[in-house]
Amino acid sequence: MSRRPVNPSLKRKRPETDSPGLVDAERAILNSIKGKKDLGIWARDIKQETKLTDHVVNKSLKSLLAKKLIKEVVNIQNKGKKHYMAVEFEPSKEISGGEWYVDGNLDKELINVLKQLCFRYLRTQKVATLEGVYNELKKNRVVTFDISNQQVSEILNSMVLDNDLIEVKSTGLGDYHSIPIGTVCYRIASAAGVAKGPRMGAFASIPCGACPRISLCTPNGVISPGTCVYYTKWLSIDF
Repeated sequence: MSRRPVNPSLKRKRPETDSPGLVDAERAILNSIKGKKDLGIWARDIKQETKLTDHVVNKSLKSLLAKKLIKEVVNIQNKGKKHYMAVEFEPSKEISGGEWYVDGNLDKELINVLKQLCFRYLRTQKVATLEGVYNELKKNRVVTFDISNQQVSEILNSMVLDNDLIEVKSTGLGDYHSIPIGTVCYRIASAAGVAKGPRMGAFASIPCGACPRISLCTPNGVISPGTCVYYTKWLSIDF
């Protein structure tokens, strides 16, 4: 008995996503992304690591995104590059910028509010240590996250770089009577007379030592000595 001929148009077409090697490609790409944990990985680095073609990598990434196995994240050091991360990880501070950033953008409004509170507190106290300012900000509860001592230090250092504050050491006298001698303190900068207490030395005042973004600064990076306005300003000072 002869078989009835099969109409070629009735044959089931194999979905394009079932192309040979594509499932294996997705697995290889997912493993590459997971291997970078909270640092994520750039699409071009995925191609170099897996040795897969642009077409296969791009298609696999779309599939993995649709399956919610990976996500796109913003890298503040290079927003033009698409970074991918496994969904079980949260971006590290090197990638996200930490609490000061929202969706890859610096939260200037929050920073300005904190600066105003620091300025107001120092105007009342005349002089304060990092710990004193930190306790004041915690008491005000102006942020929804638990602000750290390091973050307050970054705020104060940025105010020093902007010449809103000066960094001095306690003499133990006058305004400094309650602060141990030699302790680093902050005062509001004044055109009339800056110091009641010895200022930090010229070399110690180099912006790099106080910069909150020093870990992201590289010679040819987005943040670099060549593009730093604070460093340029410091070089022009006549010590």
